[in-house]
Amino acid sequence: MKLSTRGRYGVRALLELALHYGEGPVLIKDIAASQEISQHYLEQIVIALKASGLVKSIRGAKGGIALAKLPSQIRLDEALQVLEGSTAPVECVDNARACSRSSFCVTRDVWNELKKAMNGVLESMTLQDLVERQRRKEKVEAVMYNI
Repeated sequence: MKLSTRGRYGVRALLELALHYGEGPVLIKDIAASQEISQHYLEQIVIALKASGLVKSIRGAKGGIALAKLPSQIRLDEALQVLEGSTAPVECVDNARACSRSSFCVTRDVWNELKKAMNGVLESMTLQDLVERQRRKEKVEAVMYNI
């Protein structure tokens, strides 16, 4: 499965919110700038994230958006399901009736195993895991460049 920009940018936006979790809401324009994403495109992605309950919006002078749950409670499979839909590489994995060969097709078995493997990785990772990875990378970069 090849992730679309919607999925990639959406996860990056969620990561940005997780990095600032507990600091208050973040403006979409600030996320867009930090993650180098078109603000207009990000606004469309945020609509889906809000509808799913992963993100909430806060009105007012100090408003913006924030995660609706702890970063440790948001798994990547949940986010990508909202942003991309199924991780199945072909339609027949989710809908056997899509192909008359589904019941005896060996390649469908492989595609199903691929979906299970991808889901296993995505289910095992949370936004908190990404935050920790990001901070480790930042430390390494700081040491490399004496920042």
